[in-house]
Amino acid sequence: VRRLLTLLDVYYCRGASRHSSLGIAFPEAQRNMVDPDPGLYTPPPAVRGMTVLDREAFTQTINVPAIRIPTSVLNKVVKSLKKVALQRPGLKRVVDDDQTQTDADSKEHRLLLLDPQNISSVENFGQEEASALKAFGVKPEIGRYELKLTYDNLKSEEVLRAVLPEGQDVTSGFSRVGHIAHMNLRDHQLPYKNLIGQVIIDKNPGITCVVNKTNTIDSTYRNFQMEVLAGESNMVAKVRENGVFYEFDFSRVYWNPRLGTEHERIVSLLRRGDTVLDVFAGVGPFTVPAARRGCTVFANDLNPESFRWLQHNTKLNKVEAKVTTFNLDGREFIRGPVKERLPELMKGSAGIHIIMNLPALALEFLDAFRGLLGPDQEEEPSCKVTFPQVHCYGFSKEDDPQKDVLGRAEAALGASLQGCCSVHMVRNVAPNKEMMCVSFTVPTEVLYSPSTKEEGCSEPSPKRQKCGEAEG
Repeated sequence: VRRLLTLLDVYYCRGASRHSSLGIAFPEAQRNMVDPDPGLYTPPPAVRGMTVLDREAFTQTINVPAIRIPTSVLNKVVKSLKKVALQRPGLKRVVDDDQTQTDADSKEHRLLLLDPQNISSVENFGQEEASALKAFGVKPEIGRYELKLTYDNLKSEEVLRAVLPEGQDVTSGFSRVGHIAHMNLRDHQLPYKNLIGQVIIDKNPGITCVVNKTNTIDSTYRNFQMEVLAGESNMVAKVRENGVFYEFDFSRVYWNPRLGTEHERIVSLLRRGDTVLDVFAGVGPFTVPAARRGCTVFANDLNPESFRWLQHNTKLNKVEAKVTTFNLDGREFIRGPVKERLPELMKGSAGIHIIMNLPALALEFLDAFRGLLGPDQEEEPSCKVTFPQVHCYGFSKEDDPQKDVLGRAEAALGASLQGCCSVHMVRNVAPNKEMMCVSFTVPTEVLYSPSTKEEGCSEPSPKRQKCGEAEG
């Protein structure tokens, strides 16, 4: 009833005489036409429930408001009315008036198609648009234009909303990793997964592969299996982040395109000549830019595939001379290469940064620093030495995530961090789940604690958890 009243109101407000004055066809009965109110596109019922994409089935003829403009002032008027002009993918908003009385008249005037959600009558023009029409001598008369909409003119959300069952969530969002679109489809969307994948490819230039993360985990390093929904099966992605190029097999390593800002934030803290010890380096999003900044980097990752692509990316960016790579458990890396190098590094004045980006479990690895340099008092350094700065990531579902991650860090270290730390909120991973970063200077009493506690988490369990962050 509401829709019928709207149709009647629109028709009688505009008036039949106004329609004919534009030279546009305005049939009295429009049973075969689709009125644009409340939206421009009303999907044909036949596409509901479609699982194999049929692009032709989305074709539809609608009518939209249009205004007739002399060609002598066309460009100026179009510019003045750009806020209310129709804008659709692949559609021209200025069209020929094919239904005018004479060829001469059609050459002297063209039609500007208007957005029906903004304009249904001349009264809808704002002061700015009305003034422009008056200044350029354009008659403020609105007619209707029959417009053919095809699949190419629709947005991905419109296509999926037309196909999926009414009332269900429509997913058109994805994470882009090079040429790959990575989706996390819900159960009710799975019957339409291949259609969804094809729509994403059609509507996003440069995307040639769409994958859906499944819940099956079948490897030691908990790499989520990727099901190809549409397009090619090539999983070797090439990405650019903050001016740095990376290549990797997305199906076998961890990469999160949402962390570019955080990578840049940490790298901005580094100075030429500093040393970086990257405990869970992955394919190098901290390591490579740190090396490009002039730092000496010791980078580690347990996953052999991550280790291989880490080495590849250092060569790709011509910083392999600045990076030493390791393929160890994170705890072994701290207790081995880090322990061996810290005493000498601490004698210098350059900064020492230890990055621990494994949000699911990195906080539990902090106990590896207890007694790292031994309990002997004579080995304790003077106050002039440089103590390492740790940047450790963690997830929190608590009401006060800052207090939560700080408390867990102190518990793992066995020492207070009050006055020597900061906590940064990285991003919201999921409802009631935050990714946090605790940055602190390792306390003297931790490095020289008599405790040499070895128990705690060890990889590959943490690496499995790291891949799980992609769920956020």
